[in-house]
Amino acid sequence: MNITIHTDGGSRGNPGPAATGYVIDIPRQERIAHGEYIGETTNNIAEYTAILQSLTRLEQELDDPSQAVIELKLDSELAQKQLTGVYKIKNAGLKPIAQQILNKVELFDSVTFTHVKRAFNKDADAQVNIALDSLS
Repeated sequence: MNITIHTDGGSRGNPGPAATGYVIDIPRQERIAHGEYIGETTNNIAEYTAILQSLTRLEQELDDPSQAVIELKLDSELAQKQLTGVYKIKNAGLKPIAQQILNKVELFDSVTFTHVKRAFNKDADAQVNIALDSLS
């Protein structure tokens, strides 16, 4: 089963109030969209947390995650390159989240991390902004 996930994370200030957002499209199911305030942190922590949250949610939604072929689309080129091994993860705060993501990836048939321009990630970005706007 081919599944597409769009993720985004952001903070207002870096660090600052931060949120995650994701949209999961599973064939023949209603789209799952979620945004969540995660406290004060950096943009990169928010990006990674969104990826982890989306994979955790997908695992809960599927009867057999090992049959899922996932394309994870994110607008953070840094996260995409780090999670695919092109760049090393040097930030100590990102390493444990990255390890959790890579552990989740093992549960699925395959996971591809694809960098997309921000314009093609509007629904996940909207989830981030809804969560941050709800603070005021």
